[in-house]
Amino acid sequence: MSQSWLLATLAAAASVAASSAWAQSPGSDVNARPDPAVACHVGLYRLDDGRWIDVAPIVDSGLRWRQLDGSSARMRIDAEGRWVSTLGWTSRVEGPQPQLGSCEEGRIAVDDQSGARVALDARDTTFVGHNGTRLNGRLILPPGTGPVPIMIEVHGSEGANALDFNAFQRFAPASGVGVFVYAKRGSGGSEGSYTQDFHVLADDAAAAVVEARRMAGPRADRIGLHGASQGGWIAPLAASLTPVDFVIVGFGLAYGVLSEDSDQVMQDLKAKGWGPDVLENARDITEVTGAFVASKGAVGFEGLEAIRARYRAEPWFADIKGEFTGLLLNAPNEQILAMAPQLEAGPSWDYDPLPVLSSLDTPMLWIQAEDDTVAPPEATRRRLIDLSGAGRPITLLEYPHSDHGIVRYETGPDGRRTSLGYAPGYYQAVLDWVRTGTLYGDYGEGRILARPVR
Repeated sequence: MSQSWLLATLAAAASVAASSAWAQSPGSDVNARPDPAVACHVGLYRLDDGRWIDVAPIVDSGLRWRQLDGSSARMRIDAEGRWVSTLGWTSRVEGPQPQLGSCEEGRIAVDDQSGARVALDARDTTFVGHNGTRLNGRLILPPGTGPVPIMIEVHGSEGANALDFNAFQRFAPASGVGVFVYAKRGSGGSEGSYTQDFHVLADDAAAAVVEARRMAGPRADRIGLHGASQGGWIAPLAASLTPVDFVIVGFGLAYGVLSEDSDQVMQDLKAKGWGPDVLENARDITEVTGAFVASKGAVGFEGLEAIRARYRAEPWFADIKGEFTGLLLNAPNEQILAMAPQLEAGPSWDYDPLPVLSSLDTPMLWIQAEDDTVAPPEATRRRLIDLSGAGRPITLLEYPHSDHGIVRYETGPDGRRTSLGYAPGYYQAVLDWVRTGTLYGDYGEGRILARPVR
């Protein structure tokens, strides 16, 4: 979401103040690459019992495996040369311990099963996105010659090259679903500069739809867009620009970026036990910080300084976090000024998705996490249920006990959450919707909260 942009920008600004060197500025991960020491193991492995296990690269080092049931772990090689898996995003050596063979063998063993790496039908391409920018893409189709559904993967706020790091490009084709994935502008050899301008990125996504359809030719059946997190703003917008058969949004928002920050501030304060009077004051604060960010600093510091002076002594002031409000309240003005060159790469602060969602006739599946701390779901839930009830083709699936990314989590003594893996049923729901446009049966603990009125 927008947090990755502003957190990174302020972190970079702090680095400027300290050392005059930018660190972790927005889009700084566009040059991230898989760990070359283990990249040869990346792939989709089919086990003897028919299940698959995907082995994916991690931006910094090592590998991560995942399966259709949502189980996942990080993999590393220990001092004795064996692969060790740590559950989810924890450091606990727990659960299955897959062992990879040599790169040349392309084999894996897990529990009492063995498997081999699957050869995928992948074809690379270059296509033209917004304003003539040339982007690198890839179409991956399931085996065979018949028509198949295809989903176009729409980026979140990350800059990292999806051609390297998107996992759906492997396990979806293994499940009968084609995938088109492309390198975001400024990454993976794609032209242009990193941006979070939703309109530019929607143009790119719409161009990806056209290119995927061209490449697939007679094999293209249903074709649509799958966007997660920030991609939840971009995918429906792209669907308004070019015909598609479906849209899937994962852990996104049906409100704008400024509402995301405000909702997070309210959520943080409620979690600390503060009541309606504090929340009302906090709304005043987020109006000021939102105006500052939306104007890219043009409104000046007067409003920020006024609310700091008015509320700084309040016992709840330190509990304000949000996407960016807490940072703006506590960062020195000179640090905020230092981030100014990066403001142009920020998200479309004034974008309201309601007009698009209200008019789009494309069937949409929204999947959200009930306990999402990055994209608070309450307002989005209400808006989607209302839109669905008013006749919009929206289905809403919500997972309890899950956080951003539709990940299960545990809470430590300090209140911090650690992800354990993806919610069972989440991946299956995505794949079923791509194939049929329908959810049927059970998808783990997922609850359908809205369906289109027939």
